[in-house]
Amino acid sequence: MDIKPIRTKSDYRAALKQIDALMSARAGTPEGERLDVLATLLEAYEAKNFPVDLPDPVEAIKFRMEQANLSPKDLVPMIGQLNRVYEVLNRKRPLTLKMIWRLHRELGIPAESLIKQERRAA
Repeated sequence: MDIKPIRTKSDYRAALKQIDALMSARAGTPEGERLDVLATLLEAYEAKNFPVDLPDPVEAIKFRMEQANLSPKDLVPMIGQLNRVYEVLNRKRPLTLKMIWRLHRELGIPAESLIKQERRAA
């Protein structure tokens, strides 16, 4: 297996081409193993060179609500009374640790997103 580290943009583009050519490779074959190694190298390069910032907590909640077709009323068991839900969604009230835990547990929102410092509206 002739694989080298991905250090430059040209290495990155070459690895993408190789991965594209190997996408139909079966697991357990030499081609499948090559695909696995290249994908791991590519993932490491992308994490270092194209980091993705976590959304702020309110955006993470709104995204999950949209995904699951939830209304603010559906958040009452996790956040509290409906007026409190609206205060959180409108950035008038910060999340408490208890809210964060419940949102993470019940909706599967990554805790890292929920504990990130919120952007304050002007």
